[in-house]
Amino acid sequence: MNKLIITILGKDRPGIIAATATCLYKLDCNLENVNQVILQNQFSGIFLVLPPPALTLEDVKTTLEKDLAATGLHIHVDLADTALKGDKEVLGEDFIFTTIGPDQKGLVARFTRIIADANVNVKNLRAVFKGGNNPQANIMVYEVELTPDIDHQALFSALRDKARELGLDISIQHKNIFQAINKI
Repeated sequence: MNKLIITILGKDRPGIIAATATCLYKLDCNLENVNQVILQNQFSGIFLVLPPPALTLEDVKTTLEKDLAATGLHIHVDLADTALKGDKEVLGEDFIFTTIGPDQKGLVARFTRIIADANVNVKNLRAVFKGGNNPQANIMVYEVELTPDIDHQALFSALRDKARELGLDISIQHKNIFQAINKI
């Protein structure tokens, strides 16, 4: 069977990942990737799983729903699309764009439109808005992969122009530099 993508959403509580991982372990699934986040008190988890050949998608979904029934979590199981794009995957370099400044409606929409118009995919986005005009209270961090066919300078210029227009500070760094600077 192909890999499965499992999404779990609901009110956060201790033990969600443990219960999910235990259930998948009992089904003899190999848990390949996990990404989870808590937004305020809401849990969101994405699990990439390789099940054993005899196990069906329905078996996994039914077992997860049974084992996690008391939690009230929403569970979705589907086949994962893990095929490479085209014959040869084009590898790029990861960059981090960070904006800091006053909260305004549409910040995420405005910056992601510029990124999308450059044909760049956002790999990860973290936006923390506490409201108000405190410039240090509102931060967005975008992780993107820039392939060789992307006009880096045009994208960076468009992002800087938008930040200036909105009264935001922006930092654009290669991911390796960002990690080195922000290492604790």
